[in-house]
Amino acid sequence: MKTVIFDLDGTLADTSADLIASANYCFREMGLGDLLDPVADAGVAFRGGRAMLALGMARAQTPDAAAQVEAYYPVLLRAYGAAIDVHTRLYPGAIEAVEALKTGGYRVGICTNKPQALAETLMQRLGVRGMFASLVGADTLPQRKPDPAPFVHAVQLAGGAPAQACLIGDTITDRKTAQAAGVPCVLVGFGPDGMGVAQLAPEAIISHYSELPGVVRQLLG
Repeated sequence: MKTVIFDLDGTLADTSADLIASANYCFREMGLGDLLDPVADAGVAFRGGRAMLALGMARAQTPDAAAQVEAYYPVLLRAYGAAIDVHTRLYPGAIEAVEALKTGGYRVGICTNKPQALAETLMQRLGVRGMFASLVGADTLPQRKPDPAPFVHAVQLAGGAPAQACLIGDTITDRKTAQAAGVPCVLVGFGPDGMGVAQLAPEAIISHYSELPGVVRQLLG
């Protein structure tokens, strides 16, 4: 069975504002105020909680920043979990593309570096969890992307064969994951990096989800 696996943050949904809000909550707890901007810093949000904390602490020139990042990471996760879908929205056309792929006979799943419980919660809140045959998070396996193991696991849980799959993502992490798995990678050109993702040399780039079903047919048949 041919399978299409999606990244979540920055690919299926724009989660940046809620992620930035959780980091700023931590900075306020430290007495530093809001250090990240939900628009200008959207790109770092998709690199994960630790990356957001590290950026803010670098701006504040926080002593012992590495230890502070680890200390506040659980705080960030709790804050994010408590307000996970305030601003988050699915990208235009994402669900229509998923429906078209399923109608076309493809299995679909999710492989994300968001903790699995948070990913499950978010997809349920957005009302679309049932559309995906698998969901593998950062802590589902001992490995996480760009190791190919979570991607392979997501494909297999969806009932597919890894050799007949592709990965839809938005960052170098997704590109490296696809390369490690030996599968095609499609990157979205509507995230914070825009068409700058072309420098990662994916097999394809889409500027809108309406293009995805045709691109997948070209890559997987």
